[in-house]
Amino acid sequence: MTLPDIHKINQIAREAGRAVLEIYGQEDFGITEKEDQSPLTLADMASHHLITRELQLLTPEIPILSEESAFVPFEERSQWNRYWLIDPLDGTKEFVKRNGEFTVNIALIEDHRPVLGVVHAPVPDITWYGDREHGAWRQQGDNEPEHIRVASSLSQPVRVAGSRSHAGDSLKRFLEKLGEHEIVNMGSSLKLCLVAEGKADIYPRLGPTSEWDTAAAQAVVEAAGGRVTDTAMNRLDYNRKESLLNPHFLVFGDTSVDWTAYL
Repeated sequence: MTLPDIHKINQIAREAGRAVLEIYGQEDFGITEKEDQSPLTLADMASHHLITRELQLLTPEIPILSEESAFVPFEERSQWNRYWLIDPLDGTKEFVKRNGEFTVNIALIEDHRPVLGVVHAPVPDITWYGDREHGAWRQQGDNEPEHIRVASSLSQPVRVAGSRSHAGDSLKRFLEKLGEHEIVNMGSSLKLCLVAEGKADIYPRLGPTSEWDTAAAQAVVEAAGGRVTDTAMNRLDYNRKESLLNPHFLVFGDTSVDWTAYL
């Protein structure tokens, strides 16, 4: 199947980013809580409405699954072999903390796999994007995009992408077994982008995430030559079950390393 023009998806993500920044600059984000106690802001909803509207105009034939409209019965979405999967504001906790480490994520899923992805970070105005046909790219503002690739061999010490908001015993054990390393702290899906552009060697996520958290950045990582797998080294895939939670996963560039040895 022909892929949509990724530059048009970039434009949608950047427009959503500008809508997010308008609210980011306000004193009151309009914070509420979802059923799972995670925060929801006016920015999440503004981005959601803009992206869904623009994608419906661009590709009316492709259904959309968004974090903010996630209740689509599995009986219905299991029939989709192609759909948009979006996280209108990934890193809402980072947004609320005002540390700038949040993103707008848009992915196209085909046959359970992300084949196109755009991750836009509104504060630094950086966009990472990639698809199966054109490789992976990083663009700062309106500058010329730069082609990116994962680091195909390990640095010493090993550079580990870590989360500012999530750290648990499983990760601590992984790091102890890994040996000499340095942590590159980052929020939201930016951690996967660090691996995609070769600034981190491994991102072990040994805690809960949802499918919309990872899909866009996974497309970028894979377009950059990397892998995103579960802890049995099977490629992370999508929309195969009723739950939208991901298993624990690993993101890496060097495929010669047995990363399961550190679990």
